[in-house]
Amino acid sequence: MSRKIFHELHAALMCADPDAKCSQVAALWRDWQAGVVFDRSAGPPHHIPDAGRPERPELVEPSALRSRRMGSREGHGAMIHAICHIEFTAINLALDAAWRFRELPDDYRGDWLRVAADEARHFGLLRTHLRTLGYDYGDFPAHAGLWDMACRTAHDALIRMALVPRVLEARGLDATPPIMAKLRTIGDQAALGILDIVLTDEITHVAIGDRWFRQLCAQRGLPPEPTFLRLFNEFDAPRLQPPVNEKARLEAGFSADEIATLAAERRAPPGAG
Repeated sequence: MSRKIFHELHAALMCADPDAKCSQVAALWRDWQAGVVFDRSAGPPHHIPDAGRPERPELVEPSALRSRRMGSREGHGAMIHAICHIEFTAINLALDAAWRFRELPDDYRGDWLRVAADEARHFGLLRTHLRTLGYDYGDFPAHAGLWDMACRTAHDALIRMALVPRVLEARGLDATPPIMAKLRTIGDQAALGILDIVLTDEITHVAIGDRWFRQLCAQRGLPPEPTFLRLFNEFDAPRLQPPVNEKARLEAGFSADEIATLAAERRAPPGAG
């Protein structure tokens, strides 16, 4: 029986059980690497208002998330849970990127299958660690807005590459070192080891998005960095929050001038420009 790649990507994307989703992604990536021949035929992609996820955690607006002291057991668990949720959502974002934009070549699909597999591995490591703290995924409320950008960019691969890897994932490059510093103060060596893996992999993920963004810009005769800044403002993307991890961003494909421009956007008053 012929295996249909877009059918299997969609099945993994819509799977609500985290363990089953991670297993499906890992198996699909292994088979892709092994050169399994997949049928590429499929109808056009459709709108997905929400990807597959468990009933818990409860999803809320960022303003509704309660701040907890990192030194407390609850605060420690909440921090690991928040990162765990980001990695779970990142699995869905990568799967959707691979499933949705069918006009792009197999190299593109392979890149995003690799990213999905990495994110599934990160989620598994973090969930296992969370359980050692006496909690599990779903025990704390979580951020509701991460999937929103996937919905807003579903019509155009260039815009998706600009605003998911080069904005949402790139924010993780900035946020991870300060989180690691906090975890270092409470002696969580296991979490530090996991986040070191996550940060290294996320540089690669942002670089993948950067490469495809620049390729799509070249195909359309668009200058990459001015186009990114236009989309960044047009979609009211989240601004940079200091400290900016310039070294990681440079490794991922940002230029020094682009980082400086984005930092200036952060400092500009509302309505300025």
